[in-house]
This record gives sequence, C-alpha cells and structure tokens, in this order.
Amino acid sequence: MKKRIREYGIVIGTHETGKLNKISDVPGVTVGHYTVDTEEHKTGVTVIMPCQDNMFVNKLTAAAFVHNGFGKTAGIPQIEELGTLETPIALTNTLNVGRVQDALIDYIVERSANEGVSVTSSNAVVGECNDASLNKIAERVIGIEEVRKAIDSACEDFAEGDVGAGKGTTCFGLKGGIGSASRLVTKDGETYTIGVLVQSNFGKTKNFVLDGKPLGEYLSAKITEAKKDEGSIMMVVGTDLPVSDRQLKRIIRRAGVGLSRCGSFMGHGSGDIMLGFSTGNRFNKDEEHAVVSCRQLNENMMDDVFEAVAEATEEAILNSMAMADTVKGYNGKIRYSLTDLYLKELK
Repeated sequence: MKKRIREYGIVIGTHETGKLNKISDVPGVTVGHYTVDTEEHKTGVTVIMPCQDNMFVNKLTAAAFVHNGFGKTAGIPQIEELGTLETPIALTNTLNVGRVQDALIDYIVERSANEGVSVTSSNAVVGECNDASLNKIAERVIGIEEVRKAIDSACEDFAEGDVGAGKGTTCFGLKGGIGSASRLVTKDGETYTIGVLVQSNFGKTKNFVLDGKPLGEYLSAKITEAKKDEGSIMMVVGTDLPVSDRQLKRIIRRAGVGLSRCGSFMGHGSGDIMLGFSTGNRFNKDEEHAVVSCRQLNENMMDDVFEAVAEATEEAILNSMAMADTVKGYNGKIRYSLTDLYLKELK
C-alpha cells in the first residue's frame, strides 16, 4: 500500500496544509492523468485544470521562471510578456510536447466554439521531462485522444507517483513521478491556499536529502545505476492569492528553495522550470475599459508565502517518490521506489 510522506511521520515545515494537501486545495483546481504502461512504454500526460470555466475567455494571472533552461516547455514567452494563462497546463515527455500542445489547442477551440467564442490564437502551455531511460520515447504514443482522456478524468483527489506524465521519470536515481502538496496562509483575516504539483525527473543520487537527513550515500550503495544530476523537473504553483504577475513570479521562484532542500544543485543537464497561476485576478478577453483594477498583496507581507511555497515544493517532491512503485523499463532498467529502498523500514 503506497503512502504519502506524512504517513511515515515526516512532516515538512510548519505551515498548515489544505484539506487534501494537494494543488487541488486551491478552489476550482483539478488534475487528470492518462498513463501508458506497456512493456515498451512507460509514459503519459498530466493536465492541471486551474478553473472550471473557459480560461480563454477569462484569463488567469500567470508567471514563469526558468531556473535552468535544459527543457522544451511550450508557451513561456507569452506568459512572460502578458502575465496571463489561457489554457490548462499539460505535462508529458520531451518528444510529445508538440502533440500535446495540438491537443490543448483542439480542446480550447472546441470548447470556445460551443460557447460561441471565436479562437484565432491560443497560447497552449506544455511542460516536459525526458523519460527515455524507461520509455521508448521516440515512438511518441501520447496524442489528442490521450490528452482528452486526461482532461475528462480531472478531479480534486488525483493520483500521485508513477502515473500520467510521471510514469517513466527518475528522481535521484530512484522512481520519480507526480507529487503534490499545499499550504495555507492568512491575510487580513482571510485564508488563501498555495498548491504545488511537480513532475520529478532530476537529481544526483548521492545528494539526496530527506527532511534534512542525507540519504544519498546510503541509497547509492543499494542501486546499480547511481544517477547524476540531469533530467528536469516541472514545478507548477497554483494559488487563489490576489497577486500581480510580477509578484507571482517572485513566489514561484521560491520553489527552487524546496528543490534544493531535497539535494538538487540544478545541474547542467537538468531543466528546472517553474510555472504559476493565480485565480485571484482574472482578465476578460473582451474587456472594454482602458483601465482595469486588480488586487495584490502588500509587498512587505510576502515572507510567509515564500516559506509556504518552499515547504510545499519539498513535500511534493517527496510525495512523488513515496507514492511511486518500483518500475522496470523497456530496456530492462529498474527504478526502485523510495518506499522499497528506505521508507518501509521506518516504524
């Protein structure tokens, strides 16, 4: 029976979590997966749905930060320029980014047409990690049908571990995957949620740290293929905090703190990319006023938010590993789960 990291008595940080301790604790957010698990293919797609209405019509505040750019993420330039998000965020493997982007565009065009909205441009956002060590990646088995099934399956209490875009990923030489966590912060008497979802595929085995405890050397001795720091991680931060896109960029950059606490130094071959969205400020595409208003946090009162993002990212990474099973790839390579190699020994 797979258990999340807290079920082993490992509590990350001091901030209170949301009800599910997942990104879906942010009101309106759901996540769906489609997993391909065959002898030759260990891969999939994960779709984060930030809201239930049409994002193309009512865009969300958004930000992106590329900590290390060894990655193939689509959609970042327009987020950087306009500070808005207008499609769901999909995660997949490196060679399927284009096909998944096509599928997201089809989804937005179809949904908008059903609502009488014309679409002539759409900035579909897709992140990726390379799962070629376990998956015959060049055969590109994720397309429109798989993405649509992931969207249709989206829910609040979604699965973690080696599912969806995390099916074939590796983290610190062990099995990585999809992980999530959330934190609550209070501002002027109102409680807001910060959620993180990761697709973990990074890390040098000997550098792995679990809640401040160096475990890398111990784990390196247990596996035949100790991993160097390469592979990538996608970190998606969602919140209902009322923030500007500039403030949101400040917030998502702190995901790198949680990444480092697990032992990563963002090596040459690792694409470390943060994406963020806020439902706290929305922007209608047909707004006719020249001047629009939005709320934002007091700049001097963001430290607890920074702490919360760091904590949630660290815990999301650990959940991605704790919830993963040991997986054997098409080429005979095995990625052992953290549970099999260490966690099950804990009382």
